[in-house]
Amino acid sequence: MLASLIESLTHLFAPWQAIFSDSKVVDIGVTSVHLLAVLVGGGLAVSADRATLRALRGVTLERNRIIEDLAETHRPVLIALTVLFLSGLALATADVKTFAHSPVFLVKMSLVTLLLINGAFLVRTERSLRREPTESCWRRLHHVSWISLTLWMGIVVAGVTLVNDA
Repeated sequence: MLASLIESLTHLFAPWQAIFSDSKVVDIGVTSVHLLAVLVGGGLAVSADRATLRALRGVTLERNRIIEDLAETHRPVLIALTVLFLSGLALATADVKTFAHSPVFLVKMSLVTLLLINGAFLVRTERSLRREPTESCWRRLHHVSWISLTLWMGIVVAGVTLVNDA
């Protein structure tokens, strides 16, 4: 059943695979967009996580400022994640057979899924902090920030491993 699905997807994306394989410009373009999305989205997220962890050790004024900064960071990170997803989809469909059988690809997709779930927790925590800034919410934000940092680093390592494994 899985082999049949992989064959169907390979056939469906054969025209894209031919374009991607035959054009260095397309290959470089899609790969560059993917890496730039990691750089921008991950860079903004890591920077926000770092500022959050620093503010958590600080005074109330710093903590209030970080809540505002977090709200301004969500949109560009979500845009970068969308670009990352679309460019990753373009890369994966350019070589369905390789990616369909790659455990590293599954690990990377799992890490991305966990990152999105963690992002949802981050947004919920931020909203809770706006309503009532309790110490338990601040502790949750601390944990969510560390998880975010770890997941972004794991995604980069998985991506490098995937490129070298393919």
